[in-house]
Amino acid sequence: MKFAYKEENTFEARLQEGEKICKKYPKCVPVIVEKFPRANVSNLDKNKYIVPGDITVGQFYFLIRRRIQLKPEKALFFFVSNTIPPTSANMGALYEVCCLRVHRDLDKFLYIAYSDESVYG
Repeated sequence: MKFAYKEENTFEARLQEGEKICKKYPKCVPVIVEKFPRANVSNLDKNKYIVPGDITVGQFYFLIRRRIQLKPEKALFFFVSNTIPPTSANMGALYEVCCLRVHRDLDKFLYIAYSDESVYG
């Protein structure tokens, strides 16, 4: 998925902001969250988050569900590099693995795409 944030901001601007966030909030994770284009859920009012590294992906799911006012019968799925992260993982570990080691997103942001699917048909 192409993230609008990457297209709207130069690499240099993203890197500068990512480094500034990491320096100011060393125990937090800079996250960009955007909706899959064909997802049938609301858009977020903001796409940039500074998330404590010790919260779980499941807790972050809850935060995003609340922000998009997703009904209880709807499921929400996160995708990080086309993979669904485990809800038990903490955001700091996900950031470390996905951004710094594996995919080398050099602008210091963790990119998460979200989508929905009806749970009950």
